Amino acid sequence: MQIRLWNTNLKVRLFGEALYNMLFWMYFPFITVYFGEAFGNGVAGALMSVPPLFSLLGSLLGGALTDRLGRRPVMLLGAALQTVMFVLFAMSPSHWIDYIAFIGIGIGGAVYRPASSAMVADLVPAEDRRQIFATFMTANNIGAVLGPALGAIFFFRYRQELLWTCALVLLLYLIAIYFLVQESLPQSAKGKGESLSIPRVLKEQGKGYGVIFRDPIFFVYTLAGIFALVPIMQLDLYLSVYVINHVPPQSLFAWKGVPLLLSGKEIYGWLLGFNGLLFVLFILPVTKWFRHWKERNVFILSSLLSGVGTFAVGLNDNLGYLFFVTIFFTFGEMVRSPVTQSFISRYAPEHARGQYMGADSLQVTIGKFLAPMTVFLSSWLPPMGIFSIILAFALISIGFYILLFRLYVEKPEGES
Repeated sequence: MQIRLWNTNLKVRLFGEALYNMLFWMYFPFITVYFGEAFGNGVAGALMSVPPLFSLLGSLLGGALTDRLGRRPVMLLGAALQTVMFVLFAMSPSHWIDYIAFIGIGIGGAVYRPASSAMVADLVPAEDRRQIFATFMTANNIGAVLGPALGAIFFFRYRQELLWTCALVLLLYLIAIYFLVQESLPQSAKGKGESLSIPRVLKEQGKGYGVIFRDPIFFVYTLAGIFALVPIMQLDLYLSVYVINHVPPQSLFAWKGVPLLLSGKEIYGWLLGFNGLLFVLFILPVTKWFRHWKERNVFILSSLLSGVGTFAVGLNDNLGYLFFVTIFFTFGEMVRSPVTQSFISRYAPEHARGQYMGADSLQVTIGKFLAPMTVFLSSWLPPMGIFSIILAFALISIGFYILLFRLYVEKPEGES
């Protein structure tokens, strides 16, 4: 499905999110290291487990409001909150206010995402969704190619300027949503906005999410996703601590006989950039290659590649070897992401699509809550102990995916 044929809503989102994500990847990978230097790795690991709890509330609220108010107002709310929090972060006089602002940025993103995903599901036929989601991932990861390498310099030397730029870009995107994006809420979901008193909304949405979580298929799917995401999330968590603290400075290449020596921080930035480059180059081809694979097999392959690939990082600290194993865990994440989004967009009923998208983000939120425990435990366990725990999470997720597809019978692509 060519981009020029896309709905205007999708085009605005594609370019706005791509621009923001370039800046996002210049600061986010270094947040754990930043708070680790401020508070110590043990405290930082514990602190990084808290923001996902607030994001959980943001996701559920965003999903509920998405079906009640519509996609566009909730996207505006999420983008506005992020803009304000970036301004607070840029003006912050202390690390604790930095931390509060970081939590606020996460809440804004959590409110925004269910509405954003639901809008894609509203506007795109089921058979095209994997390809559309993959295109969004490609655009988002273009910034991941240069962002980390630049962020290794700018985040630690020009942090305020970087954060002000993030705030400005989000403000411009907010204006673009307001003037260019149209509502896409399906007719079957309309008519829910009559009563917007907070107690009644919370009561009704609590009942709605109760129905979702009593769905055994969705419950197993969520558990499988939580365990699968813990290894995938380590690139921004324990791998940053491991590479910066345990990988010695090495030469990337020599220029006129003079080696280009990289520090641990710079090596980590290059690995992140390589991860993003792989996404940009291969996400669309990989999505096409695996288009006719059963979702069960894609999920299992993803967990296997991400778990074994991350575990293998701890076996050798040679720079060439680290680039090699990065290919494995990157492909594990790459094959999974478009299938995850298309799976839940087909599984969710049209009238409750926002709620299901919000509930689906629970696996990301809980995964983010559990994943920083590797940083926390690194104060007591050696690297291979941490990498073994990461591998165990991946293997458990494979078991849950096998159970999931014994309960759920896949339908041909294009069927709801």
